[in-house]
Amino acid sequence: MIDLVRQAIDENGRLPAPACDIADNADLYELGLTSFAAVRIMLALEDAYGVQFPEHMLRRRNFASIAAIVSCLHALERKAA
Repeated sequence: MIDLVRQAIDENGRLPAPACDIADNADLYELGLTSFAAVRIMLALEDAYGVQFPEHMLRRRNFASIAAIVSCLHALERKAA
């Protein structure tokens, strides 16, 4: 799962460093992530996992780090099970 998140960041995040070089808890916004890029990452992950992020998860903090994004995806998986 974390590899797919990193791939979505690489393809949609437009960050100056590859996602493989970013620590799981690093603040993606401090690294240059924009709100628009965060939405693109979210849409890519929705397509990849066949899920939809509910409105209560559409918060900046949920896309602020790789670990936060993975945590949201785990919560969506648990809810779907």
